[in-house]
Amino acid sequence: MNVNENTQAQRLSFWEKIYLPEIVKGLGLTLKAMVAPKMTRQYPEERFEPDGSYRGRPVLVLEEEGERCVACGLCSRVCPALAIEVQASETEREKERYPTLFEINMLRCIFCGFCEEVCPEEAIVMSKDYEMVFEKREDGILGKDKLLVPVAQLQDRLAYLRRHQYYENAGPQEAS
Repeated sequence: MNVNENTQAQRLSFWEKIYLPEIVKGLGLTLKAMVAPKMTRQYPEERFEPDGSYRGRPVLVLEEEGERCVACGLCSRVCPALAIEVQASETEREKERYPTLFEINMLRCIFCGFCEEVCPEEAIVMSKDYEMVFEKREDGILGKDKLLVPVAQLQDRLAYLRRHQYYENAGPQEAS
């Protein structure tokens, strides 16, 4: 036993040395948790309705005039799991590009939300969808046909993102 251990051992009281008060505190905490009301949800009957801040399955925003995505490829570059693949093509409309291929491998996706944060057009957002079941591995790769969601269904998330961006960019004096 060195000098530091010896001085610390001398500072402890008798009750601290035998750990009895700590054992009683731990048992009290356990008993309190046992009698607390249960928070179990009976899943299929009681559905979980997430808030706007929930990050579920990533989806592409579909507006009346078409998809928002301009195929810049930022989402695929920032994805740490390399789950997004984008191929662009030229168009004659006011947008110069659009994605001919947009795929997300949901077996790789880690729901980090980086794709949503980096998108300059708010074209990819994290939806409230949390129920994903795939019978084959190929079913886990979602193309544009499964990713495009009307903007009306994503209003909660878009409002949350705009509110979050405002406070992030405004600074502490303007945010309050």
